[in-house]
Amino acid sequence: MPDIITPRVVMVTGPAGSGRSTAINALEDAGFEAIDNLPLALIPRLLDGTAPDHPIALGVDTRTRGFSASACIEIIDKLSARDDIDLEVLFLDCSQEVLLRRYSETRRRHPLAPEESPLEGIKIDYDLLAPVRVRADILIDTSEMTPHDLKADIQHYFMSDTDQPLAVSVHSFSYKRGLPRGLDMVFDCRFLNNPHWEPALRPLDGRDAAVLDYVQADGRFAPFFDKVSDLVESLLPAYTDEGKAHLSIGFGCTGGQHRSVALAESLTQTLAQKGWRVSIRHREIERRSAAVALNKG
Repeated sequence: MPDIITPRVVMVTGPAGSGRSTAINALEDAGFEAIDNLPLALIPRLLDGTAPDHPIALGVDTRTRGFSASACIEIIDKLSARDDIDLEVLFLDCSQEVLLRRYSETRRRHPLAPEESPLEGIKIDYDLLAPVRVRADILIDTSEMTPHDLKADIQHYFMSDTDQPLAVSVHSFSYKRGLPRGLDMVFDCRFLNNPHWEPALRPLDGRDAAVLDYVQADGRFAPFFDKVSDLVESLLPAYTDEGKAHLSIGFGCTGGQHRSVALAESLTQTLAQKGWRVSIRHREIERRSAAVALNKG
């Protein structure tokens, strides 16, 4: 670990409706000085001279005065080259379908196309931000997230009460719905025996002891899990030395309920016991829970 910790500067961006304001507020709660929609030309001036003695979160999107992808990337390059601050670009992604639904539910006009359909504004936003998205250090897909979920992720990635600079997130998902965006490593566990075909286990998920026992009883589980955990544990120190801030690991199965959840829970527990800062997300379980809550409402 370095003796001198450089102050963090997080640039938060993403299409309108993706949760940027929620992320800015969460960073402020985590101890960052939050500055939203500062004109691009003023960002270098804000950080000129002596480096700040506290973390700063800068909110930037296509409505920011003077915004252009080239100008934004130029600022990213300039700040990244400095050795007295630690710049991270946080990009909040979201599918166009979900953004359109959010605008339809709130009946808001899109700021980039107030006289047209929200979809036109969403497409313009996507095109303008595409070059910036490529430069993101951390990408969070908020398509299936509630504001509470996003706040929890932000606080996990950026809380300053730990000496461990690398935040690890472990995800479970269903291949039927595609890979979650932003994963660095993906492991397919569909070769393991499927608890879905056991009537008593079908309504449960991989967090239940009976399901975990069933998955672990497969003779292929132990060698697979041992190799995966050994690989991850060997890479984490290297990523830390490289200065990587976040690593996302995904386990996929057919339904995202049993095998992938069991593997994600097992790896999360193993890494936590070794002292790594690790969080877990079960995409399909969260999605179903959100649907149930919505129906009850």
